[in-house]
Formats: sequence, C-alpha cells, structure tokens
Amino acid sequence: MRHYEDEGLIVPGRFSNGFRDYCQSTIDRVLVIRSLLESGLPVRLIREALPGLDGGAEAVSAEFLREVQSYRDRLAARIAALSDQQAALDAYLREARRAAF
Repeated sequence: MRHYEDEGLIVPGRFSNGFRDYCQSTIDRVLVIRSLLESGLPVRLIREALPGLDGGAEAVSAEFLREVQSYRDRLAARIAALSDQQAALDAYLREARRAAF
C-alpha cells in the first residue's frame, strides 16, 4: 500500500497519531489498481486513468482507452513475435532430433 502511495495512486487519510487510515474507498481503489497492474498496464497509464475510474467505466477518457488499445496492440505484436520464435525453435528441435537418431 505504501508503494501505491509513493506512486501517487492512493492518498490514505491519517489518524492523529500519524498512522495511515485506509478507508473502504481506498481499499476499493487498491483492488482496481491491482487488477490493472495484473493486466500488464504500466503505472503511468493507471495513474492517468484513476480519476476517471472513480466515476465508473463510463467516465474513463477516450484518450485513456486509445492508450490502453495501443498498449494491447503492442502486447499482441510481442506475443506474435514470441510465438514465431517458439515455432522456429520447435522446428529446429524436431529436425535436430531426427538427425540425432
């Protein structure tokens, strides 16, 4: 939670003794942050999107959605490239095994 605070993703309240107060809305926000991080979005995009996410999915900006789509497209391209590399290695291993026996 402190990491999210350091990244500017959450701003917890404080008790009079200085301890952090994580209210339910902060906990809900952390769950959204974790979900977005697990989906692979960079912190920069998450930080930009959070104000809109507080208002629900309809409040997310079109610019944010374009950036997420662009990120997703780059990820798909990387996956395709890795799949091609995997297929090439599989072919090499098949040929190498045939030659070895």
